[in-house]
Amino acid sequence: MDFSARPVALVAGGSRGLGLLVATELAELGHDVAIFARDLEETTEGARLAEERAREASGVRAGRVRPYRGDVTDRDSVDAVVADVERDLGPIEVLVHVAGIIQVGPAETMTLEHFDRAVGVMLMGPVNTAWAVLPGMRERGHGRIGVVTSIGGKVPSPHLLPYVTAKFGAVGFTEALAAELAGTGVTATTLVPGLMRTGSPEQALFTGDREAEYAWFAPGASIPLVSMDARRAARKMVRATLAGRPVLQLSPMTLVGTRVHGLMPATTVRLVGVMNRLLPSAPGTPDQSEARPGREAAAGLDTGVVGALTVLGRRAARRLNQRSSQGSSTTVGPASSSS
Repeated sequence: MDFSARPVALVAGGSRGLGLLVATELAELGHDVAIFARDLEETTEGARLAEERAREASGVRAGRVRPYRGDVTDRDSVDAVVADVERDLGPIEVLVHVAGIIQVGPAETMTLEHFDRAVGVMLMGPVNTAWAVLPGMRERGHGRIGVVTSIGGKVPSPHLLPYVTAKFGAVGFTEALAAELAGTGVTATTLVPGLMRTGSPEQALFTGDREAEYAWFAPGASIPLVSMDARRAARKMVRATLAGRPVLQLSPMTLVGTRVHGLMPATTVRLVGVMNRLLPSAPGTPDQSEARPGREAAAGLDTGVVGALTVLGRRAARRLNQRSSQGSSTTVGPASSSS
């Protein structure tokens, strides 16, 4: 396949975790893929891994994966990334927004800054990226947009208040956008996963009693009967987005939770309230609102019960670039190609 003839896909938050798997899947299917995130080093490594794995799976059919640096919360940054990608690779035909931030802790340990960050990444991120690619897609009469939301955007979840706030907004935005785009040739797909084995607890931010919060949260994202294999989830997400499906709910637990909440919202909220009472209380210490990453909160928990329950999650973290350093740069520009 000629390089210039390949469809171009952009994955926001494609440097690690689920985003890395989505980028790999798109490249396996023959797309040239651009991934972007804030950390240049991490994004370059993510592009290398995605392209290498795509070539192992699909050989010469696999597309290239190019890394870019940008911040989904910054509209100018997003616009610059889109302009650079279309200059380097061609018109963007597929956008998948995966970028996210998980903040775990009781409501009283969350500050307005926590909400600003969550909403900026997981609600305004999809808005900013969609608005950057939509004019071109509308003009060409074809395009595919997928937004990764969460069961936490359908059913309230305890100790995840900023996350839930942003994800509920992302669900509303993407579903309404799909309706607005009807008949244009451009589609928007709301992707609703439950827990997945991506290694995300290592990058999640914990407040309050951090060790105790990690001890209840991390096993759920690792145990097979509770969490979904992330590669399988990514494959389903990519296919649903390319097919233009309005909504994809990825697991029976997600489907059941959504239906129960839809039929009995008051009862669901009461049940979640009971769950909340079983979770760790805020310690009341001066630093209780200081968010620390899971890899720090887990210090001393790698052995014993928690360690045993999170083995698969920690393996996923190593495989999916979750253990690279986090950066804070919001400078925009292409990194070196990983071809």
